Amino acid sequence: MGFFEAGLLGSYTIVTSEAPDVKGLIDSQIDSIMSLVNSNQVNNLLIKDPTIIQVTNKMDVADALKEQANVDGVSVDQMNVSTYQNLEGSNIEVNIEALGYSSVNVSSGQIVLSQTPDYQVVAKAKAKADGHGVEIDTSTIKITSVLKLYSTNKNASKIQIG
Repeated sequence: MGFFEAGLLGSYTIVTSEAPDVKGLIDSQIDSIMSLVNSNQVNNLLIKDPTIIQVTNKMDVADALKEQANVDGVSVDQMNVSTYQNLEGSNIEVNIEALGYSSVNVSSGQIVLSQTPDYQVVAKAKAKADGHGVEIDTSTIKITSVLKLYSTNKNASKIQIG
């Protein structure tokens, strides 16, 4: 620690061509360290769990996700919307996760309907809080990823018609 302080004081002297204010430099270092350890700052540094929020326009959000992600459908029941921000703000950034379904497969005269989702759609959007929940501005939805889901059991949840 002594070598670090001597090096700091020496470099200060070389850079500024002035005698260093030893007490001022040490106080500055202590203030910087104390601001990191301060209990008010510790809460801002810790990763917090997101707040799950109630969305008032889920059908509109599902339609926007379906169009942007280029999937055949989006499950409204399995859509999760969360935020790390305070819900009292007028412009809240939310994270949206939903399960998407691909179009119906037709092969050899048979239609195969699948109950399992084929995609996971992840997006971000802006929202505003109202009295009953949060309304997402569908024009601000930006898809961050569309992941293809694979099943190890191909016949587990398929219904064949025909």
